[in-house]
This record gives sequence, C-alpha cells and structure tokens, in this order.
Amino acid sequence: MNVIRTAIPDVLILEPKVFGDARGFFMESYNQKVFNAAVGHEVNFVQDNHSRSAKGVLRGLHYQLPPHAQGKLVRCTQGSVFDVAVDLRRSSTTFGQWVGVELTGENHRQFWIPPGFAHGFVVTSDSADFLYKTTDLYAPACEGAVCWNDPAVGITWPDLGMAPLLSAKDVAAPVLAAARHFT
Repeated sequence: MNVIRTAIPDVLILEPKVFGDARGFFMESYNQKVFNAAVGHEVNFVQDNHSRSAKGVLRGLHYQLPPHAQGKLVRCTQGSVFDVAVDLRRSSTTFGQWVGVELTGENHRQFWIPPGFAHGFVVTSDSADFLYKTTDLYAPACEGAVCWNDPAVGITWPDLGMAPLLSAKDVAAPVLAAARHFT
C-alpha cells in the first residue's frame, strides 16, 4: 500500500496495490496490520456504511464529538467524488484548514479522516457508491456539522455547473465559528 501524506499530517491518502488483467482486478481493500502501521497506532473499526448518491449531491461536513468521536476510512467504489476533511481540533496548528482528494472507482484510493475532523464529499459523476468504515457507532447526541461553503474554511469545491444538492440538515449547518469543536 502506498501512503500519501497530506498538508494536514494526520489525514492520509491510501493507495492499495491493484492487480489487474483482462478478467478484471483484485485488491486487498483493508488489512488491519498494514493500516495500523500507516497511521502509526491501533485503530479499531466498529461500523461500515454505504451510500449511493446522484451527481451534485453534497454530503457534509459531518463529525461526531467525544465520547463518540469517529475516525473514518472512506472510499468510492463506483463513480467519482471530491472528498474533504476539515480540522476541528482547536489545539491543532491546522485548525480550520482542509484537504481534499478525488476518490473514484477506478483509482481505488482511500482517505483516512481521524477523529477531530469534519468530513464531506460531492459527487462528480452521474452517481457514486461510497463506503465508510468508522471507529465509533453513530451517536445522534454527539453529531455536529459545519456549513459546506463557510468562507472561513474556504473549500475549493469542483464546479459541476449546478448548485449542490443538500439535505435539510446540511442547509442548516452552522459556520465553523458557531459550530461545536474539539479541544
């Protein structure tokens, strides 16, 4: 597995080894020993999620606070998305900064978003299937969100020639300054 460090040191892009031929391909999508070595500590996943979304759907920016903060290992298995992590750790030198990566069914990349980060993505293909491995169970009382287009964060989303399709929850999300943060 190729590990790519991002501008925010704890957020990683992971490229698995893919073996392909005329029949198709094979890849090891997850190996706990290899993953733990890549992030530098033991991580235990407890829940897997799968979403399918149409072009222009923007999900995020979502997170969970302690005691149910979630790390996420995400990937796109069909289609393409632009995926983003935003640092919400007040004590971090990268607080409020973001990194993004294109994840596609073809590039097989995965994105590690540790606890303390908001996460979101926009679908750039006609549709996309998106898989999440999480380190804690969904806990509505700990749920938080940040507005996807907060100018203080300044995410450069791809121009799809259309307004993003948002849930009611994401439309109502507060800006970073008004959101709940990590210490």
